Amino acid sequence: MSTHGRIAILTGGGDVPGLNAVIKSVVYRATEAGYSALGLRRGWEGLTHVRSDIELDTNYLRPLDRINTRTIERTGGTILHTSRTNPRKMRAEKLPPWMGDTERARYAVGDGIYDLTPRVLDNLRRLDVEVLVAIGGDDTLSYAQVLVNEGVPLIAIPKTMDNDVQGTEYCIGFSTAITRAKEAINRQRTTLGSHERIGVFRIFGRDAGFSALYTAYVTSARCVIPEAPYDLDALCSLLATDHASNPSHYSFVITAEGAIWRGARMADIGGMDAFGHRHKANIGESLAAEIKDRTGIETVASELTYDLRSGEPDSIDSLVATTFANVAMDLVESGTTGRMVAIQDGKYAHTVLPDPALGPRKVHVAEMYNTERFRPRYNGKLGDPMLLVGLD
Repeated sequence: MSTHGRIAILTGGGDVPGLNAVIKSVVYRATEAGYSALGLRRGWEGLTHVRSDIELDTNYLRPLDRINTRTIERTGGTILHTSRTNPRKMRAEKLPPWMGDTERARYAVGDGIYDLTPRVLDNLRRLDVEVLVAIGGDDTLSYAQVLVNEGVPLIAIPKTMDNDVQGTEYCIGFSTAITRAKEAINRQRTTLGSHERIGVFRIFGRDAGFSALYTAYVTSARCVIPEAPYDLDALCSLLATDHASNPSHYSFVITAEGAIWRGARMADIGGMDAFGHRHKANIGESLAAEIKDRTGIETVASELTYDLRSGEPDSIDSLVATTFANVAMDLVESGTTGRMVAIQDGKYAHTVLPDPALGPRKVHVAEMYNTERFRPRYNGKLGDPMLLVGLD
């Protein structure tokens, strides 16, 4: 018999390894403390689209317990599924198909846009949600702040393989992404060497270069990042020199998806998502073509993107995910809400939710990146948190 109400859990945005470990650990701690646990499926869509005329709308609600979460941390992804849903700015075609004209009019805010926040609040009350645990990156957490402002008791947990959420030195998914990228690059060295090519590895990072920088750190590679527009001729010269001096006659560079050389323009392609983002054109292929034209050396572009967020978490992400979940429950049990769990100065902490006006956290170029050598800085690490970059 529960002595408290419900703790609801949702995952939003891109999936990363470690999400299921958070879900399981929250469920285990919540049930020990006398709460019931409810999974909200498909991120914020679970609170905008769930039907109130059905006792348990299994399309969007999944009761969670120690039995059905017992082994989920062994796999990647999220058992609750995910979506990029922004309840404040929903277009007509994204509204629940069963929603009638009268109810639609209630949420209309102009220009074909609907704000379903009142419905989200109604559903949280109807479902007897005492505390909401929202797991996501900047976009998911920006809407979490909207609910906090409305008085919803909420704890946020940061996740993104880009590691760019403000207020924390680490986000779930980052370590696994670096581990997978290192493995993939080291495997592909043999092919680059066999064909004596220059490789270009594209990695996620629309606005921040942490994933590219740290992959370069552990593979002794050159990299380019969004925070530092670069001289393409200088990069090509270094890659050609690397190619000539390498006994196997290959070299390579890691490019974040948002990195661009000076004088070029990064094109956006496709439609915008619910938070106003569009995909970047494939900079890996464009950069590989430019390098071939300028050096005369055969190049090959390789994608290190979605594969890096797939599969089970590595040991660091398992550890951090489990601990973040338990820190979140420590806060819940102490009556503290409206906070995001974090790592600051290498220690577990909690802080305010990210301010959307600040945008993603960025690489501190002067301290972390050698713009002339296109490499991470390896010196000056004394006093830094182990494996992590401190906050500015």
